[in-house]
Amino acid sequence: MTDLTTDFSQFYERACQRKGGENAMLSRMPKVTPASELKQLDDRVILSTITRCIFRAGFVWRIIEAKWPGFEEAFKGFVPLYWQQVPPEVLEALSKDERIVRNQQKINTVPANARMIVEVAEEYGSFGQFLAQWPSSQQAELLHYLKKNGSRLGGVTPQYVLRELGWDGFILSNDVITALTNYKLIDASPTSQKGLKQAQSAFNHWHQQTQLPYSHLSRILSYSVGE
Repeated sequence: MTDLTTDFSQFYERACQRKGGENAMLSRMPKVTPASELKQLDDRVILSTITRCIFRAGFVWRIIEAKWPGFEEAFKGFVPLYWQQVPPEVLEALSKDERIVRNQQKINTVPANARMIVEVAEEYGSFGQFLAQWPSSQQAELLHYLKKNGSRLGGVTPQYVLRELGWDGFILSNDVITALTNYKLIDASPTSQKGLKQAQSAFNHWHQQTQLPYSHLSRILSYSVGE
């Protein structure tokens, strides 16, 4: 249903107005990591980032950020090869570890996501190399892959994971969804495959139109409606 005549300039101009001018608005753009740097990402960083985003979901972010050094200690640096086959008693002990937020369901995602990372690394060399070769124009498919093969990687959580790692993609935040809905660019649930593909079509069109990174398009779109 995406209206490919929708010009991104209207969102850009509104975002500039709302954020104190073009320079101020552009200074808030997220960092995009070049493919050459994505390829160099350590798989431990990938597992750590995934876990941090999972623990932040539905929780106060600043608490997770403040406790994160304790998480790194408790999870022994998030080495995927270790965590993919960690003994159950280690996970049970973590549920009593005061260095972390003791949520057993979220703790249990670590082995599952470690297995996903290890399996991908066996085929591509590393998870970073896997991400580096995946085009931003097919983010919807990447999100489906992460949801299918990972644990608790549905909704916007994997979108934040990708943003944290610097992979160039959109985030369907409430403000972005509002903008897409207001212009009748999406009429399905943003967590459904149909909704994701509708959003993908809009962002693909705008990327071709502006040559801006997908993450910048997403941030600008959010600024056009939200504070």
